[in-house]
Amino acid sequence: MKLNEAIARQIVERTMKIIPYSVNVMDEQGRIIGSGDPSRLQQKHEGAVLASAERRVVEIDQATAAHLKGVKPGINLPIVHHQQVLGVVGISGEPAQVHHYGELVKMTAELIVEQAELMEQVQWDKRHREELVLQLISAEESDTQKLSTIAQRLDIDINEPRIATIIKLTPLGDNTLTLEHMQHLVHLLEYPERNNLVGILSVSEHEVVVLKPASLTGEVWNPDKERQRVKALLKRINKEAGFRVRVAVGDYFPGIDGLTRSYQSAKTTLQVTRKLKGTIFFFHDHQLPVLLSAMQYQNWQREKLLTPLLELQQHDRQGQLQKTIEAYLLLNCDPVKTCQELHIHRNTLRYRLEKINELTSIDINKLEDKIHLYLALKLH
Repeated sequence: MKLNEAIARQIVERTMKIIPYSVNVMDEQGRIIGSGDPSRLQQKHEGAVLASAERRVVEIDQATAAHLKGVKPGINLPIVHHQQVLGVVGISGEPAQVHHYGELVKMTAELIVEQAELMEQVQWDKRHREELVLQLISAEESDTQKLSTIAQRLDIDINEPRIATIIKLTPLGDNTLTLEHMQHLVHLLEYPERNNLVGILSVSEHEVVVLKPASLTGEVWNPDKERQRVKALLKRINKEAGFRVRVAVGDYFPGIDGLTRSYQSAKTTLQVTRKLKGTIFFFHDHQLPVLLSAMQYQNWQREKLLTPLLELQQHDRQGQLQKTIEAYLLLNCDPVKTCQELHIHRNTLRYRLEKINELTSIDINKLEDKIHLYLALKLH
């Protein structure tokens, strides 16, 4: 721990609210780095050098001050932290008048130093916790031992089952989202749920990742229990006006290396649901489009899978047959429910399904062909 200008300025401001005298703070070399008299900043204070070197209170009267460089009458006391002299705090004035303020000012200075060290430790922990989160979601299996060592140093149980969740913010209107907004969101996600591991994925994309503890029954994770927790979390976040929130919750994979896959499933869920209305999206509810997402780019497998749907589109300009087959497949091929959904007669449904058979290479009566067309619809 070193005494810097920011801490020195804080000591001067706080102590001069208590006593009616000017206060100076000197570093371990005796250089004035904080003062109630700005003209004295950066000067060498020989009285402080003596107080620091001999670890004692040094009182300087008018006669002594005349023989020392950068010195005025007053009292100088070493600032001690963990048995180490970090610097000196001085009070300007006749020693007899300022002497009884000495211990008060010294104690205030040392308390401010302790507080600064604590805040520095908190910031160090936060920074390294966030770095750990970002390493966990991109780790290779060979990194497990290294990450376990880092987690142990940060007092984190890395083997606790966790689910990756991505939270994306979108500004509303003319609002802008800054790093401070993102840091505040991290704070909301970390407290009071202290077991959440949180990291900012991207400031420009306004995305945060949360590795949330997962409640398992045996080896099985139940996403329904997690829904209530996510909704409660969302209530806290939504109190902050000015942006829209989207949450994507990944799947559970055991082990430290499973966090990478959990994150990937959450990330893909966020991507494939980007055009859907809503706020919370679970991988569990969108498994098929997420699993098919690897075929989003043009390749022969994708083209082959989409062929019957493209054939149907060529002959169905008004989209009536496409709407019919989509409803039929999404309603588990139940003709009664399909007719109710589309408000058509059963004979009309039968006619349309036969027409689809004629226009495509699909036999809608075969299970394999039904699955083929269903996958094409999901991919398209």
